[in-house]
Parts: sequence; C-alpha cells; structure tokens
Amino acid sequence: MYTLGIWDGHDSGAALIEDDRVVYAANEERFTKRKLEVKFPVNSINAALAYAKLKHTDIQEIAFTTTEISKTVERMLPHFKEQYYLFRRRKRERPRFENLLHKRKYLVTQLGILPFCNTISKSIVAGQLNRMGFKDYKLSIVEHHTAHAASAAFTSGFSKSLVITMDGLGDGLCGSVSTLENGKLERKISIGARDSIGIFFEQVTNILGMRELEDEGKVMAMACYSYPFSFEDNKLKDFFKVTGTSIRAKHGPLAQYDKLKNLAWQIPREQFAYMAQQLLENVLAKYVSNAIDRFNIHDVVFAGGIFANVKANMMARNLEHLHHWYVFPHMGDGGIALGSALYASHLRTGNTNFGFSAYLGDQYDENRTEQALRGERSLSYQKESIVDQASHAAELVKAGNYMMWFQGRMEYGPRALGNRSIISTSDSETVKEKLNVHVKKREWFQPFAPSILEEDVPKIMEYDDKGVDKFMTMGYMVREKMRESTKSVAHIDGSARPHMVGEENKPYSEMLKKVRKLSGYGMVLNTSFNLHGLPIVMTPEDAIAIMKATKTRYMFMDGMFITNKAGV
Repeated sequence: MYTLGIWDGHDSGAALIEDDRVVYAANEERFTKRKLEVKFPVNSINAALAYAKLKHTDIQEIAFTTTEISKTVERMLPHFKEQYYLFRRRKRERPRFENLLHKRKYLVTQLGILPFCNTISKSIVAGQLNRMGFKDYKLSIVEHHTAHAASAAFTSGFSKSLVITMDGLGDGLCGSVSTLENGKLERKISIGARDSIGIFFEQVTNILGMRELEDEGKVMAMACYSYPFSFEDNKLKDFFKVTGTSIRAKHGPLAQYDKLKNLAWQIPREQFAYMAQQLLENVLAKYVSNAIDRFNIHDVVFAGGIFANVKANMMARNLEHLHHWYVFPHMGDGGIALGSALYASHLRTGNTNFGFSAYLGDQYDENRTEQALRGERSLSYQKESIVDQASHAAELVKAGNYMMWFQGRMEYGPRALGNRSIISTSDSETVKEKLNVHVKKREWFQPFAPSILEEDVPKIMEYDDKGVDKFMTMGYMVREKMRESTKSVAHIDGSARPHMVGEENKPYSEMLKKVRKLSGYGMVLNTSFNLHGLPIVMTPEDAIAIMKATKTRYMFMDGMFITNKAGV
C-alpha cells in the first residue's frame, strides 16, 4: 500500500510511504534551484514515483495539508503566491507599501480555516493531481499542526511521548501539544495564531533587515555578539506570558510589529537579536517544562519551525525532568508533506513507528557520475574505493584543505549530513574564513557545525544521554579543553550544533575514523554543499557546477576523486 504526501506551500515537496516504511522524500527546491520553492511539487512527486518504480495509477492514497483561507486563496490565484515569494526573498523591487503587505499577511493568516476552504482546496489539488495522471485514489486533508505532530511522533522511535509543535502559524494555530500513547496520537492543546512566538521571531528577523521564513538562524547567531544581560532587564520580556500550558502574547501581530520596529530603532542590532533570542529561549523552556508537569510524560518530541532554533532547543533539553528528546529533522513546513503521509497511513493502519532515515533522496551510480564528468576539461578524476576515499580525504583534512563530499542518497531536510557536504578540519580559523568568503559567501557571524563520530562526542561536547543527534537539531556546549580543536565549528559562546555519526552512513563514518587516527578525534567541519541562498546540490552536474564556480580543488563523488585544475 502506497501513500503519497504532498505540500504545495512554503518549501513545497513530496514524500512516499510503502506500508510502514518511508521510501522517498524530497523538496521541490532541489529540482527548481529556487530555495524554499512554493510551486506545486510536480518534480518531487515524479521523482518519488521514479525512485520506487511506480506509475501514477499505483498510488492508492494521497494526503495534503493546510487549507486556511490564505493558502486556499493562493491555490486559487497562484500569481499572488509567486509575487509574495519574490517579495519575501527580495527578488523584486521593494514595494512602495511594504509594511502594508506584511500587515495584510498577519491579518489574513490568523483567520484559519473557513467553511468553504476544505472544499475549494481539495478541488484544486485534485485537479492538479489528475492532470499529472493520478486516478482512483483517496485524497485526504491533514490539518497543519497534525502533520507537524505526526512527523515527530511517528519517526522518533518512542512508543509513548509528549508531542509539541510550534511555528509561525498554520490553519489558524501556531502550536499544539499532543500525546502519543497506546497507539493513539491525541491533540490536548491548541495555541491560537494570535499568540505566535514564531511570528514574533519572524518579525524580528524582518526588522533586522533579513528575510523572514529564511534567516531566523542568523538572528540566533547574531545574538551571541551582544553583551549579555539578565532576563529581568530585557525590554521584550513582557511580550509573551506563559501560564501553565497557555501562551499569551501581550499584543496582536499588527500592534506587535509596530512596537518592535519602534524599539529596534533605538537598540543596536546585536542587542535586539539577543533580546529576541533570550525571550524565545525562556518562553520555550518554561512552556515545555509546564507541559511535562501537566501530562507527566518525560520523553518529548518536537516539530515546527521554532525547533530549528538549536539554542532554544538546548534550553529545553537541559530541563531536569525531560528524560529523552527528539526533534524531527525537517522541522519546518518542508516536512509536512511527509507528516501528512504519515498521519494518513497511521489512520488507515494504526502504525505509530515508521522506518525512517535522513537519506531519502536521489542517488546516482558510477556511470552517471562518469557521464557528468566527461567533457569537463578543467577537471581530472580517478576511481577510488570507499576505504581509499576515507584515507585520502582524512589526509587532505589533516593538511588543512577543504573539499566537497558527494555520496549516496541526498539528505532530506535543511542539513547536510555527510552525503551532500563540504568538509574541512575543525581547528582552523583560516579555513573557516576561506569557506565563508570564497565558497559559501555568507555573513561572517554565522558558525559552521561539526560532524563527530558518535563515540567521540562525550569527550568533545558537554553531552548527556537524553538523545543522540543524527540530524544537527540540538545545541551543545563544547568542553573547555576542546575549544582549540573546535575553533572552526564552535560559536563565539562555545556552543555547537553537532552531527553525531554512527554506522548509518558507512562512507562518512569511515572517513571520520581515518581522521581520528591522524588527529586523535573523529571530527570535521561539515557545511552544506551549496552556495549561500541556493538549495543543497542534488545531482552530479549540480556539484560539478559549484566546484567550478567556487574554484574548489578537491571533490569526492561516489567512487571518484576529482581534482579541479583551476582550483585554489
């Protein structure tokens, strides 16, 4: 039995489930090369079917999500969705009435699902699917935060958990609390869109001159460059109040936006970012703590865009009565296609534990790789085994080089996890600056992250046994004695976002083991294989193009070692 999940909004994509196993998942941006694509996921759908060797008519059930009024109008009038995408990503001239556009969004999206929304959205989505060749299928609607909750609850491996979702908003809500117990996912609390701390953080991002729904991580990074002060001295501390399992915003989104703009006018941007980050951390930690107390469930799973903030996640993880945690790796809206498929399959089968890994995208064989390399006169290449590649890469890392690492199936989600990565030594500020300036071309205050062999994590990080982070979703503090060895992968405050590597990725773990033999610890700098503002690469051709554009000297690609003669 095959279930297809689709999402046709911000970071659109598709996911395919066969019985109790996730077969394929990818987002449309990887195909169109437009980061956080909003178009209907035709390419992602077709890629999922091609990977599983299925025809459109083999799919028995399709699930999609989010039918609030604003999303329904966008389905009816896709031109408006495209124009807002270009506006938000600053790919068009600045509109004369910019503030009005923001406020219209905050007003309309709070309205949620009106009586006619489900019928209209379902009709439009069905029409698009039918034109692609789908027939005789059941089309299901999954509510936005139910999709988020299912994504975390059904991939965590926990049989019993507290499920918390938080984001900007979706279907009139900004968050929820559910329980997974006795094979049932049950919503206990809904948090209305008016009280969205996700919208608050989105507004802060915009006011600081960055792109909302995209650059919130930069606000988190910038906050570390402010001088610290107590929460009692935070001018934003009263913007939200947590009472039990209730969150209340002092101001509605429209008034809040104006007040934030007025405050930001008088405050240095690093300090303003610190105030916003500190507020988020305090609100999230208090809310999670209260939810654990109320429901007496100590294993907690998270999904929704708020949980992309690894520093806030760290505050929650450090709660004494939180025993184990899990953050769904594609926590933002890009993950709700899979969440929709998981929930639809759960309703049909009762299953609450689906086979899941980070590596769910396309892969390419040696013939395809060689085909892509033919005719590239500036590149030379030779075949190498996995063992030879691991040793060769470790030697280059030890010598202070950076290189591109392209192996196996493409990762699912926003993080590179050793299959579409750029790697380097973890202790060189020189290499870090070279990557920032010449390759990634991004803001200087953004930190890189480490990939670390799972068994080496406790001696590098202040680690507990609450969860192994395979997906770079959690912040940890670096041990004092390891600060020199982590100069290129730790932030200015000593925190890092580690990717803990085990045998789930054999080529990558073999390389890290070779690095450990040379340096004493299995750790490298790992950043996503892309240019700033573009999606992570998908195909060998994508990888070759970026290698040439950045004049990168070395790349390991599916059994090939490639050298760029024009590399620097």
